[in-house]
Amino acid sequence: MNVLKNHSAPAKRAHLLLLALAAGAAHAASDQSTGPVATVPAGWEAEQHPKAVSDTPPGPAARPVFDQPARPWKSYGATALEIAGFQFVLNRVDHAFVKPDDYGVSVGSWRRNLRSGWVEDRDPFEINQMGHPYQGSVYYGIARSNGLDFWESMGAAFAGSAVWEIAGETTPPSRNDQITTSFGGSFLGESLYRMANLVLERGYGLSPRWREAAAAGISPSLGFNRYARPGRHAPIWDSHDPAVFGRVQLGATVRSRGNAGPSLASRRNEMAADFALDYGLPGKAGYTYRRPFDYFTFRLRMSTAQGVESLTSRGLLFGAPYEAGDRLSGIAGLYGGYDYLSPQLFRIASTGLTLGSNLQWRVANALTLQAHASGGIGYTSTGTVRASAAGQYTYGFAPQAMLSLRVIGGDKLALDLGERAFFDGKLATPQGDGSDRVLRSEAALTYRVRGHHGLTLKYLSSRRSYTLASTPGREQRHDTVGLYYTWLPAHGLGVVN
Repeated sequence: MNVLKNHSAPAKRAHLLLLALAAGAAHAASDQSTGPVATVPAGWEAEQHPKAVSDTPPGPAARPVFDQPARPWKSYGATALEIAGFQFVLNRVDHAFVKPDDYGVSVGSWRRNLRSGWVEDRDPFEINQMGHPYQGSVYYGIARSNGLDFWESMGAAFAGSAVWEIAGETTPPSRNDQITTSFGGSFLGESLYRMANLVLERGYGLSPRWREAAAAGISPSLGFNRYARPGRHAPIWDSHDPAVFGRVQLGATVRSRGNAGPSLASRRNEMAADFALDYGLPGKAGYTYRRPFDYFTFRLRMSTAQGVESLTSRGLLFGAPYEAGDRLSGIAGLYGGYDYLSPQLFRIASTGLTLGSNLQWRVANALTLQAHASGGIGYTSTGTVRASAAGQYTYGFAPQAMLSLRVIGGDKLALDLGERAFFDGKLATPQGDGSDRVLRSEAALTYRVRGHHGLTLKYLSSRRSYTLASTPGREQRHDTVGLYYTWLPAHGLGVVN
């Protein structure tokens, strides 16, 4: 009995938080969504609710229930329950297998974390900058697949991250994890959610069973909810039929030049797989940009040297289309993005907001230009792979910019040029302020041989220069040249007619 009397106010707040999650789950209910309405196969409602059909009054105005649009599923309680369940399982798995063990949580660790201030932790770079954003994308995907919209799902990811920082780990809560999990996870999660729905909607030649499996592989939380509640989740989220261009590349690269700087990592040639998708390209008549990520670009590059070599998800949050005549069309507005880059010698990750524009200009019948330009600021982290000295793992707000140009010649040739820059941001480090500049350049020439098949010659350059209070000026560079087989799901090279 005395134990209850000795509980402090922070501990009571932790109990109230858990009670609120349980109460929300207990009162889970399907609410009417304001989003697009999808339909279910004819007769589904009749099979599920035969009495509703028999009770329909006769007469010319009567309409069978199964002809009505399916009411979309929406539940805040189910979202809270699933996020809490995911966190419980993740904590127990980490507690059993991850060393050092920071996951043996207790009421005492909750109380301590509620009392402590938020810090910048020094967990391994991959955990903080890729693991946490992916964890946030799971929170976000759970909310989205339970019918919540973009902003509500971002709120769910933010709340889920805060709960994990306080109750999922014994270490003090981390503000850098809160940013990358909540916002980086949301920007990544929306792209994954839309790509999974695109597979369900368009099929791409897959059988229904393989469509579901592919969608679950892209967005596991969506796959789980479609499996757990197939009746309510049979309708597919309406994409509004965007203009989409995607490609997959498989190839080999060789080092052309480089400078390891303070990195002790070995530099080697590598095999690489590269996936890119542009969703909602401007120029399609009737397509609107009223919802966040109605336009987005997604890039994933895997290599035998680094695993995930780069990952980018950037989408339009607020914006509007524009056009000039019948040959130029575009969109402009505020973009949200998550970037991760690890070219053997160093790493950088950023979650940011930028102002910019995408456009398509059909210069001639056989010549089209597609371009993107944006600039803004992001919460950025950089680090050296296998650094020879400490103090080279930094956090801070840094300006960033992106430029890309695609020159498409008919249906045979495409030249891609791109530059991403994260530069001269003041970085908060234990040693004091410093500066860090990272540039990623790309040039690729693709020739479509026949049908879906093409060849690509690609040059990649990754450069970093930085100065920290305790470290003299350093430079790192890793350049590669590669030859790739390119598979193009569409027969063209991305021109929107």
